[in-house]
Amino acid sequence: MVSRRAVSALVFTSAALLGFASHSALAQGAGELVVYCSVQEEWCRPMVQGFERATGVKVSMTRKSSGETYAQIKAEAANPRGDIWWGGTGDPHLQAAEENLTEVYKSAKLPELLPSAFKQAVQSQFKTVGIYAGALGFSFNKEQLAKKKLPEPKCWADLAKPEYKDEIQVADPNSSGTAYTMLATFVQLWGEDKAFAFMKAMHKNVNQYTKSGAAPSRAAATGETLIGITFLHDAVQQAVIGAPVQIVAPCEGTGFEVGSMSIIKGAKNLENARKWYDWALTPEAQKIAIAAKSYQVPSNKNSEVPAESPKLGEIKLIDYDFAKYGSSAERSRLLKKWDAEVRNAPRN
Repeated sequence: MVSRRAVSALVFTSAALLGFASHSALAQGAGELVVYCSVQEEWCRPMVQGFERATGVKVSMTRKSSGETYAQIKAEAANPRGDIWWGGTGDPHLQAAEENLTEVYKSAKLPELLPSAFKQAVQSQFKTVGIYAGALGFSFNKEQLAKKKLPEPKCWADLAKPEYKDEIQVADPNSSGTAYTMLATFVQLWGEDKAFAFMKAMHKNVNQYTKSGAAPSRAAATGETLIGITFLHDAVQQAVIGAPVQIVAPCEGTGFEVGSMSIIKGAKNLENARKWYDWALTPEAQKIAIAAKSYQVPSNKNSEVPAESPKLGEIKLIDYDFAKYGSSAERSRLLKKWDAEVRNAPRN
């Protein structure tokens, strides 16, 4: 016999599930918007709040890294649950565009954008667009470096030296656009054979491959790791709040990202997705990054650039080939090779 308490629990659970289902239906079909966000939570939330204030549209938001979001959009292709993908490195956005997972949209704001952001739209046949830019590099904890009496790393090559064994954190390029940018940067800097030899050597010094691209900068800031490989703006975020970190633009040169935005193919709230797209390219929306302490360089030429942002013109940037390394075939090939030759290599 089923107890009265069990029946009550069943009724409550059923009602809750019905309520959740009703909310999901509203989010996808009644003038609302589902956003997949691939920057940090601290920036995602005020963007959502700003859009809701500006438009009256109710937003449901999920935050995941760019690699994870790409995988989710691909898995949901037959029945899309999201409407717009905002943020994250451009390579997976370009791959999604190539695989017809995103919609063509030519915003009226395109003429206001910096060349790198506009070029991103052209390369994707207007299925994605640049919303910010940032250079790759690393940071180290100055207090831990002094305590361990280690030399200051200044170049990528330093990170493979045996004195930094177990002292480096970097994300997994399968889940993180930051780490994929690193992988593609090394290949473009040195050629594929030398790049993979370097990554196998550096692998011996890695104490953790994180899921999130920004996580290693926080780990370096707290002393959990000595060195964190991230985009420089993520390290700046830690320095601004007083962390004892030194930020390094590597001596050999480095790659960079064009953070991007795409409308998901088959979006159930297409008009609201277009509203977000247009709004997110305005100086007003891009200014939200400053209050959120996010220090990427915004894509609208009229947007305010945070004073703390890395000066991209003073960094030795490579001529990053977004078309090649954002292609589905090349990205998949390199990730498969990294799994086989680097991730699974011995560390002793």
